[in-house]
Amino acid sequence: QVQLVESGGGLVQAGGSLRLSCAASGGTLSSYNAGWFRQAPGKEREFVATIIWSGDSTYYADSVKGRFTISRDDAVDTMYLQMNSLKPEDTAVYYCAARRSSGISGSLRDYEYWGQGTQVTVSS
Repeated sequence: QVQLVESGGGLVQAGGSLRLSCAASGGTLSSYNAGWFRQAPGKEREFVATIIWSGDSTYYADSVKGRFTISRDDAVDTMYLQMNSLKPEDTAVYYCAARRSSGISGSLRDYEYWGQGTQVTVSS
């Protein structure tokens, strides 16, 4: 089964940018639909963005639309989340996830495989 490892988190000022990476091992990322989720302190984990295996379709939460871009490079089994115009409310642990089921999904329960998360902190 695929293992996922996130990287690229850190501390950034409001208005800044970060790029998160999600590296897959033990399986080829191209076999899965994948997505990003986040969990802020005291809040439930929420959907951020998803991309289907072909890379042709993406879907974003309204809160990040126009600021975040999800992409994937199956040649290196890696998915990315480019985050621009960051806001303090984007502060959270960001998780990448993968699933075998088809179509677009922003539901946590549809994702079978999860990374350990990477912290993103946006200061005001």
